[in-house]
Amino acid sequence: MTSSRAALRLACTLAVLATASAPLASRAQVTVGVQVGLPVSPPLVVVQPGIQVVENYQEEVFFTRGWYWVHRGPYWYRARHPNVEFHRCEPRYVPAGLVRLPPGQYRHYRKAEVREARREEAAERKAWKHAAKAEKHHGSGHGDHGHESAPGPLISR
Repeated sequence: MTSSRAALRLACTLAVLATASAPLASRAQVTVGVQVGLPVSPPLVVVQPGIQVVENYQEEVFFTRGWYWVHRGPYWYRARHPNVEFHRCEPRYVPAGLVRLPPGQYRHYRKAEVREARREEAAERKAWKHAAKAEKHHGSGHGDHGHESAPGPLISR
């Protein structure tokens, strides 16, 4: 009887251990990560309120809400620090502002070049408005153009 009691005790012990370790096994997950290769403190440029991009980098790496983000293929990856492995993120956690950005727009983004392009656009708009205003006042073909008009007919009673 002692051997059957020992076998029962061993079976119970194994059952308890199997039950206790089952939740640990079910919590195991596989994470997919990518290396981006950023320096420790990459230069960031604001591209929208609350969204920054790494300046002049070969791919778009964004920083928002305390996370660095990169989009590769159909997946978004994120990391708390720029020089560590980025892990795939479920779509529901990706900020909507990032999802709405047109892909490729901020690759090799340079703040100085963008600032200069905006200045040139503003100068062109100003010149266009000035030309339109001058056209309206001087060359529209309407009005008296600064000439004196002939007096109207005299009406006598």
